[in-house]
Amino acid sequence: MSIDAISHIAVGVTDMDRSLGFYRDALGMHVSLDTEEELPPIGDAPALKRRAVYLRWREGPHETFIVLDQQLAQEPFGSPPQLFQVGTHHWGFWVEDIEAVAARVEAAGFTIVLKPVDGDTIAYGEPAGGVVRSAFLADPDGNVVQLDQRT
Repeated sequence: MSIDAISHIAVGVTDMDRSLGFYRDALGMHVSLDTEEELPPIGDAPALKRRAVYLRWREGPHETFIVLDQQLAQEPFGSPPQLFQVGTHHWGFWVEDIEAVAARVEAAGFTIVLKPVDGDTIAYGEPAGGVVRSAFLADPDGNVVQLDQRT
């Protein structure tokens, strides 16, 4: 038995409509489901009620997706992780046209932490030699999202 792919990335948000402006409108993902859900207690966490919006860039049984969740029965809590801290501190997306995506993000009024630059020092788990252009963005809650494009 082996892992096939990442199933999903769950992102807690403080304002769903504002977050949809980033992930759906600026990044270009599409909503596959927008629903209210009640989840049972998990570990020490209490049962919760949330608005969950499932976003995809491609359909398929093993395609990775993002789920944005906004708490409905309690106030959002916590703060976004800082780059390079212990734990998940950012996620990245492969894109075909990094300049166009970055321009859409900037035009929509979201923060670009680092504009697209060429980099050849990160191997991406592959032998050296390829060039990947990368940009870093901040979503409306301050989570860092990376864009990568092979050149």
